[in-house]
Amino acid sequence: MNTKDLVSRIEQITKERMAKEQVISFKDFHGLGKSYEPYTILIIEDDETIRKAMHRIFEDEDYRVISAADGTQLAKVLDNSPIDFITLDIGLPWVNGYELAELMKGHKDLKQIPLIFVSGRTSETDIKKAFQVGADDFIKKPFDINVLKKTVRTLIRLTHE
Repeated sequence: MNTKDLVSRIEQITKERMAKEQVISFKDFHGLGKSYEPYTILIIEDDETIRKAMHRIFEDEDYRVISAADGTQLAKVLDNSPIDFITLDIGLPWVNGYELAELMKGHKDLKQIPLIFVSGRTSETDIKKAFQVGADDFIKKPFDINVLKKTVRTLIRLTHE
């Protein structure tokens, strides 16, 4: 048997066996036409190390992630993408997190988007103010990765599904 015949025989056996296998269910086939669009999370965090860590955490969970270090960068990313979830630090330069949250909650397209503060400022006053300006939750830094992921997943499910 030469190489051409060998390849031909392998292909023939493969096709015969594949034809006998249930490769995909009808339900799965029907769902193929629906395109999957991941939820988009906006991270507003001035600390580059934390911002990159959160970016990686959410990407590993199959979210689309947009980051901004402050209000100025936020203004540049808002026009480019729909946003499904926002994480926000309090201690941002120029315009702090409370002010940004109030501005976003006053915006027609952003006010319904779930927003959590992730901050090292954890006094009772800070936490109370975060909820007053529209936060859906508050996570203290340093944060537990699993708590962060679960909180985001839960809030997205409650508002988008």
